[in-house]
Amino acid sequence: MNRSIEDTSIVFLGAGNLATNLAHAFYRKGFRVAQIYSRTEESARTLAQAVEADYTTNLADVTSDAQLYVVSLKDDALVELLPQMVAGKEKGVWVHTAGSVPMDIWKGHVERYGVFYPLQTFSKSRLLDFSEIPVFVEGSSEKEVNFLRQIASALSRKVLEATSEQRRNLHLAAVFTCNFTNHMYVLAERLLRRNNLPFDVLLPLIDETARKVHELSPLLAQTGPAVRYDMGVIGKHLDMLADEPEMQRIYRLLSDDIHRLA
Repeated sequence: MNRSIEDTSIVFLGAGNLATNLAHAFYRKGFRVAQIYSRTEESARTLAQAVEADYTTNLADVTSDAQLYVVSLKDDALVELLPQMVAGKEKGVWVHTAGSVPMDIWKGHVERYGVFYPLQTFSKSRLLDFSEIPVFVEGSSEKEVNFLRQIASALSRKVLEATSEQRRNLHLAAVFTCNFTNHMYVLAERLLRRNNLPFDVLLPLIDETARKVHELSPLLAQTGPAVRYDMGVIGKHLDMLADEPEMQRIYRLLSDDIHRLA
């Protein structure tokens, strides 16, 4: 790794799921995580101790001499706190990690800025290997793009550039792929629990469904009664959901759309 990149000092503003994974990833690669900021002292202290960094819960105490500031906050907090965050630290490179926030939110506040967007679902309790996680970068100039590409390439083998509009669509696609899919697991678990069955009996099915789309397009991988529009099975399932009108509505909506596309 280029020594100047490895020596980059990084401050994290936020200590949630993504910030925790990203700070650990940088730390493991030898970067200097200088400081963690969070409004919650326990979160800031826990992450800081794990990556040998200082921490603060006061924006005024965020160090002004870091080279890279990574902001991983909720979208509304990012907008609200932005002027306070950057005050006196306008010379560093500022990036956010949000899928739906445009890069130009930084414009007029700092000179050097961009976006560092890893496309993955993160939890504090699961520290992931970033090598196969796609990281999308955007920068205010070619200089910032190249800098962020070098930083990202130290973590991931899949570094790509994406405009704010492309990233918005990536985020939307990710919500369908991850969040909505996981909600289906939540509903499935409810059905199983009602009948004293464990959720883990579905894990081989979940795993095979995910593996198939590595080899087939999602459209070709689709199976089930909705593809062939088997109204006998569909009708029985809808009857079984008579006491769960919201789940019944979701079942009907998804079945209709699966058949439409098939």
